[in-house]
Amino acid sequence: MIEVTALTMRYGDALAVDDLSFAVKPGVVTGFLGPNGAGKSTTMRVILGLEAPDSGSALVGGRPYGSLKKPMLEVGALLDAGAVHGGRSAAAHLWCLARSNGIGRGRVGEVLELVGLADVADRRIAGFSLGMRQRLGIAAALLGDPGVLMFDEPVNGLDPEGIRWIRELMRLLADEGRTVLVSSHLMGEMALTADHVVVIGRGRLIVDTPMPDLVERFQRGVLVRAAAPRALADVLRASGASVREEDGGLSVTGLDAARIGELALGRGIALRELTPRSASLEEAFMELTEESVQFGAGRAA
Repeated sequence: MIEVTALTMRYGDALAVDDLSFAVKPGVVTGFLGPNGAGKSTTMRVILGLEAPDSGSALVGGRPYGSLKKPMLEVGALLDAGAVHGGRSAAAHLWCLARSNGIGRGRVGEVLELVGLADVADRRIAGFSLGMRQRLGIAAALLGDPGVLMFDEPVNGLDPEGIRWIRELMRLLADEGRTVLVSSHLMGEMALTADHVVVIGRGRLIVDTPMPDLVERFQRGVLVRAAAPRALADVLRASGASVREEDGGLSVTGLDAARIGELALGRGIALRELTPRSASLEEAFMELTEESVQFGAGRAA
C-alpha cells in the first residue's frame, strides 16, 4: 500500500502540496486527479524519493522508498517517458536498469514483448515516437514485476489501440492484487479505468472515494418515459418528487429509479424507459475543482 500522511512540500514561497493525506490500496486502480499545478507530480516524486518534503511522510509498504534495497522489485514507475538516453537501444536501456536491481536479462525480452516493442528492441531510442517512448517507460516500470505501480499520464502519445491496451493492462495488474496509482487528465479514460479516485487541488485533498460513490454524489435524477406521462407526473409529485418535461419524457429528481418503478406499477402505468442519470467524471471533476484551477484559459471568441 502507498500511504501519504500530512505531506507538505514547498518550492520557495510556492506551496505545492499542503497537508495531504491519502492511501492507495492493493487490488484497485486508483485515479490521481487534479488541475495543472495541483501537486500530483510533486506528490508522486516525493513517494519515489525524488523530492524531500518539508513535513509529513510518503511510504510504500510501510517504508520510505529510499530504504528499499532493490526498489524496482517492489515499485515500478513511469513519470517522464522522455527521461532516457536517446543513443541507447530499447533493449540496452532496459538491461542497464535490470542489472542495477539484479534482474535477469530474460526479463528484458519479456517486457519488450509485453509492451509491443520486441521488433524494435535494437533500435536507438532517439528515433522513437512519443507513443513508443511511453511503451518503453511502461516496460521499465514492469521490469521488476513489482507489487506497486505508479504511472503519470501513461496514455500520452498512444494511439487508440495503445490506450485500450494500457487500460486493460492496469485492470489486469489490479486484478492480480497489485497497487496501481494513475495520474491523468483524460477524464473519459479514467472513468473507464479507475475503481477509486483521489482528487486534489492547490495541493490539498478534495475527494478520496470509490468511483461509484462519486457518480452517486453527482446524481442528475432519472429520465422516465411512460404511456401516461401526465398521470405519472401527478403520482410522482404527490410522493415528493420534482418533475419536469424533457425531450418527450419526464426528468425526475427526489426519487430513485426503483421507487419510480414501484409507483408506476401501483397505478398500472406502463414505463417505456427508466434511466438513472449522473454527471460524467469530467463534469464531476470540473465541479469539484472549480475553485482550485490555477491556470484557466479565457473563452474562445
